[in-house]
Amino acid sequence: MKVVIDTSSLMSLVRYYLPFDKKAILFEAIKFRIANGEILVIDKIIEECEFLKSGIVLSSLSFLTDKSFNKTYKLPLNTEFILPPAPAKFYRMVDNNFVVNVQRARFNETQYDSLKNDFMNSADMKLILTCLNLKKDNLTEDVFLVTEETEISNDNKVFKKIPAICSQLDIVTMNIQQLIDKLDGVEIEIK
Repeated sequence: MKVVIDTSSLMSLVRYYLPFDKKAILFEAIKFRIANGEILVIDKIIEECEFLKSGIVLSSLSFLTDKSFNKTYKLPLNTEFILPPAPAKFYRMVDNNFVVNVQRARFNETQYDSLKNDFMNSADMKLILTCLNLKKDNLTEDVFLVTEETEISNDNKVFKKIPAICSQLDIVTMNIQQLIDKLDGVEIEIK
């Protein structure tokens, strides 16, 4: 199993689960799975976490900023030059399937191209591209994208949300609770 995790899921982990993890069982399980490459944290997510609620995610999961840990386990995953497996087809899908046409109509072609470029370089898209490349490289392993987003309500954005895009690309999404349920050997007891 390979899991790519987004910022909102890390935030939920830190806010709603780790405070009750008195014996650090969940913390160690997450750390172990990040170290062995089962859970992937990409560079764009680390960048977002730096500015989120005074860096609460990075202070709670301090190993994510530990230079020795990162060097040893080659973290975070660099997505600067990541490309979709079939670029021409994928870019057509961005223009035709991933866009909210009502929102796109508000912009001229130049403005839309700028928004599309920003979207292609966003953490959301880098998460999706990472999943696509993992699926392409290993056809037998399950690949999941962990996000707290839902397909509902797009907040007047030009591009659809992560779960809506993933459903069109056959990428399975789950939330942090579902990920924790999938972790072998992790028994959480809240007292």
